[in-house]
Amino acid sequence: MPVSEKKLLYQIALTLVPGVGCILAKKLVACCGSAEAVFREKNRLLTKIPRVGHKILDALADKTILERAEKEVAFIEKFRISPLFYSDKEYPFRLRNCIDSPVMLYFKGTTDLNVSRIIGVVGTRNATDYGRTACHELISDLAQDQVMIVSGLAYGIDSCAHRAALANNLQTTGVLGHGLDRIYPYQNKALAGKMIKNGGLLTEFLSNSEPDRENFPMRNRIIAGICDAILVVEAASKGGALITAEIANSYNRDVFAVPGRIHDPYSEGTNRLIRNNRAALVQSASDIRYLMGWEEQGKKPDGFQKKIFLEMTTDETAIVDYLNQKGASGIDDICIQCRLSMSTTSAALLNLEFEGIVKSMPGKIYDLA
Repeated sequence: MPVSEKKLLYQIALTLVPGVGCILAKKLVACCGSAEAVFREKNRLLTKIPRVGHKILDALADKTILERAEKEVAFIEKFRISPLFYSDKEYPFRLRNCIDSPVMLYFKGTTDLNVSRIIGVVGTRNATDYGRTACHELISDLAQDQVMIVSGLAYGIDSCAHRAALANNLQTTGVLGHGLDRIYPYQNKALAGKMIKNGGLLTEFLSNSEPDRENFPMRNRIIAGICDAILVVEAASKGGALITAEIANSYNRDVFAVPGRIHDPYSEGTNRLIRNNRAALVQSASDIRYLMGWEEQGKKPDGFQKKIFLEMTTDETAIVDYLNQKGASGIDDICIQCRLSMSTTSAALLNLEFEGIVKSMPGKIYDLA
């Protein structure tokens, strides 16, 4: 077995171990050095890791886990799917900085999941004419900003958002609550095919995973984490769109909502988000553009390059050099790559912000101003 295939085998296998969730899996890899090392590590050392008991040790020794992982590797190769381990550079960096981000993602498509601007658009499955019109108008007006539109490929607002993106030649990605061996709902199969050519489909679920009810809240956290902001177009008093909005708020993402008529049950959720200051009211794409600061991006002050090299500490210079090379990055990645403590990094970033050299973005992401 090639080295890369063997590496992938153990990465997938780690996600199959009962009792090992996203957070614990990352701790295991950090302690052992790699996914393969987790399976080969001695039990007496593994038990020193918090929450690792005999049940997990027995599961790590279960050969059926590797056998299932082998089948998934074959599926990935057959259908040319891109597997993304959380430490891979292609893994969405915005999502990586969320504590409960998936260890593995599976992607089929053509887009870069780390493009500079990503908006998640969510809403009710029972979209009204008002909601569909608002969705189309907002996305059409965002076309000039070259935004990638992310949604859940469900009925209603999700499908409307994907179609509006394609109609305006914007890349669009659908996050699924099942494996890539199927499309749910089936009626969106043709839409999904178009998305793969100008965006893609993304999931954390293996092939043969059914679209079970409990999968969709998990799917929603990916939508919230992969984006710069979430736009709730239309939502009733309960539903997945509101769950996504709340998760986005917990991830420090911007949340926007389109106001609706006061007696419309499918605007009750959006109006409540606005009333409770859980979302900013938006009526046009220019509102989003203003709130996201996109109008100012690209406008560097005179003497910007000269200012970078004036009166900076060694730590600040290291951070600026890293951002200049890698682009927008999470604070955790900056700490690791620049070999600085969290407190040192935070202080340096704050000073660089005051100087107008660095800007902060949702989700503790930083980039050069």
